[in-house]
Amino acid sequence: MTKAGKVATLTRGQAARIGRALGARPARPRPGGQAARMPFVLLVVALLAGGLISLLLLNSALNEGSFQLSRLKKETTALTDEEQALQRDVDAHSAPDALQRRARELGLVPGGSPVFIGPDGKVAGSASAAEAPPSPTPTPPPAPAGPGQSPAPAATPSQPVPSGAPAAPGPTQQRNQPPGR
Repeated sequence: MTKAGKVATLTRGQAARIGRALGARPARPRPGGQAARMPFVLLVVALLAGGLISLLLLNSALNEGSFQLSRLKKETTALTDEEQALQRDVDAHSAPDALQRRARELGLVPGGSPVFIGPDGKVAGSASAAEAPPSPTPTPPPAPAGPGQSPAPAATPSQPVPSGAPAAPGPTQQRNQPPGR
C-alpha cells in the first residue's frame, strides 16, 4: 500500500494538537445538547396541551348536542301524544251519531228526500218542507213517597231506549239547549 492510498484518521487528541500548532482556537464542548432540545420539548408539550384542550371542547359540544337531542325527543313524544289525543277528539265529534246529536241540540231537522235541478232547468223530485221530529216528552218526576212507603225506583241509564224514541237529554244536553225548547 502506498501513502497516497491511506486515509488519514486522527484521534481527537491528535486533531487538537494540530489545531493548536496552527494557531486555531480550541473547540469548547457545546452544552447545546440540552439547550437545543428545550424548544422542541416545549413545542411537543404545547401541542399535547392544545390537543387535550380541543378534545375537551369537542367532548363538551357533543354532550351539549346529546342533551339537546334528548330534550327534543321528549318534546316530540309529548307533541305526538297531544296530536293523537286531538285526533281522537276530532274522530269522536265527527262520528255520525255525535253529529246527529249536536244537530238536534242546535234545532236542526232532517232534510228529507233531495230535489235535483238538471242542466236544462228541469226539477227532478218533489220539494217539501222539512218537518221537525216529535220532541221527546220529559219523564214525570216521581211522586213523593208517603211516611210508610218506599220511593219508586227511578229509571236507570242502563235501561234500553226504544228504537223509535229519541234518547232523553242528559244534564249537559239540557244546559246547551237554547231557552224555550
